[in-house]
Amino acid sequence: MRRPKSIAKTLTPYATSADFCRIFHAEMSSLYLLSLLLTADSEKAGKCFLESLEDSVGSTSVFKEWVSSWARRTIIHNAIRLIDPRPADGVSIPHPAPRGSVGNVQAEIAAVVDLPVFERFVFVLSVFERFSDQDCSLLLNRSRREVAAGRTSALRRIANLGNFEGEEVGVRRPSEAGLRGSVPFVTFETSVKVES
Repeated sequence: MRRPKSIAKTLTPYATSADFCRIFHAEMSSLYLLSLLLTADSEKAGKCFLESLEDSVGSTSVFKEWVSSWARRTIIHNAIRLIDPRPADGVSIPHPAPRGSVGNVQAEIAAVVDLPVFERFVFVLSVFERFSDQDCSLLLNRSRREVAAGRTSALRRIANLGNFEGEEVGVRRPSEAGLRGSVPFVTFETSVKVES
């Protein structure tokens, strides 16, 4: 009879503050962009980024393999704390960022930044970061119905910016990794019917 191989327990070491510093340096562009898209204000985005770095460096029980996702999640939590996104009662009223608050940004990024606060959070979390409706509802402390309505409204607004009257419009996600490693571009393709 063959003896079973002993499975060596390999403990995954915890991340150090140096690991977090490295990831914030290596992924600075995408982490700051995530902060900017959520806060819609360059000052608040900088504050969110720095607070997230401080919070992450102070974390002592994060596995090394989770450093990147932990950093992104920390930025999301800090942006939610800073902005406190809530769905508007009834009709969603736009609360665009003040002109000039994000400098010269690409039209695609400006379209997301100009979304009403709650819709912007739902759009970024569900489309770019690929969170499920359940995860979004837990993060934002809202129902899945409110999350789905916020995303639908955001998609309608973005579709209207492109003058896609009555056409089928969808949003192609920028990459498998969400915002990681590249600037997101909102592109329209035929897939989802946007009703007026």
